[in-house]
Amino acid sequence: MREIGVQTTNQTRGREEMYARVTFATTQPDKIDDVTKVMRDSVLPALKKQKGFKNMFFLVNRNAGKGMVIGLWNTEADMMAGESSGFYREQVAKVVPLLAGSPTLEHYEVSVKG
Repeated sequence: MREIGVQTTNQTRGREEMYARVTFATTQPDKIDDVTKVMRDSVLPALKKQKGFKNMFFLVNRNAGKGMVIGLWNTEADMMAGESSGFYREQVAKVVPLLAGSPTLEHYEVSVKG
């Protein structure tokens, strides 16, 4: 079955394989729109050029000044390549001046999607 916006081709133990890089950050609530613009106009176009990139979501809590970026990747190797090459750091550097602290990074295997 093919889902709109998400295509996977890798199979692991009879299921489609996908990985997520999740970055958490805090900013001043009045900077959320500035961060959103950078994510939309600069980070997302750069991500779309990366091997194995599937999709990105930028979730915000405007009142708390919190944001979460979820990047989806075909394989764990594709996801990790952006970190070892310095690409991830380059993208984070675009928003660091707008943040209230250092972002944190976590990795996940997507086990259920719908």
